[in-house]
Amino acid sequence: MPRYDTVSFLSDYGRVDEFVGVVHSIIRSIAPDVRVIDITHDIAPYDVRSGGLALVRAANYLAPGVVVAVIDPTVGTPRRPIAVEIGGGSSVLVGPDNGVLAPVVQLCGGAGRAVEIVNPEYRFTTEPGTFDGRDVFAPAAAHLCNGVDLAELGPSIDPISLFPAMIPLTREDEGRLHSEVLWVDHYGNAQLNVDPDELEAFDDHVRLVMDDGSRVARRVSTFADLENNELGLIVDSYGLITIVLDKRSAAEELGLSTASAVTIEQFDETRPPSVITPVQLGQRRS
Repeated sequence: MPRYDTVSFLSDYGRVDEFVGVVHSIIRSIAPDVRVIDITHDIAPYDVRSGGLALVRAANYLAPGVVVAVIDPTVGTPRRPIAVEIGGGSSVLVGPDNGVLAPVVQLCGGAGRAVEIVNPEYRFTTEPGTFDGRDVFAPAAAHLCNGVDLAELGPSIDPISLFPAMIPLTREDEGRLHSEVLWVDHYGNAQLNVDPDELEAFDDHVRLVMDDGSRVARRVSTFADLENNELGLIVDSYGLITIVLDKRSAAEELGLSTASAVTIEQFDETRPPSVITPVQLGQRRS
């Protein structure tokens, strides 16, 4: 009986090449009773922040087990391959120490034990390479599922030394809320880094100011509450404010993408929209 029976796998590998299938096969060859669940492999190449945010959105719904997250633009460099216990050992995160794991560590209340994966018994090579998903992270995940203790993978590292997450913070300025697009989903809904409580001071109708201009949006409960072509702000399934259109792409309509700046203002027809100022980024250590 495996210690963990599930590996949840996220990457920027895409589906065109063989990379995802190879990682699946490595895990199965070492831990044949383990099921691999693909979270997504369509993170934009090298986009560590988007990968970390996708992982944290999924985290509360993942089966306990091992989570492999590979967004690794500096593969082959001295950046550390790591394994980190969370939830009192109920799950282990495996991936590069570049911030992709940090949001989940933070969400789960911090790290327990953490190690650097260097033991040659539990990886395919000790030499720097370009496919650590295959050579380092997949073998480590599979051996953990088979009951290998975390400490066997390599030396302990202080959790405080883990690379921190870069989480964009909203900023309030003279009644305006400066925010940023965290994510644009498949439907073109643009999720902001805005908690619903931050809009309590605003009326139902607000002005959204972006690089290319401004639009009025109405706060609604469902997509169906919107009139044709009416822009809405809705609390999405992750509890954050999201810019939406009914059955259309709000991101395409407004020219928004990940990291786009959006300022929320009180709607006043007599006042021109304010000038955009950059969103403040805050470093938070896991």
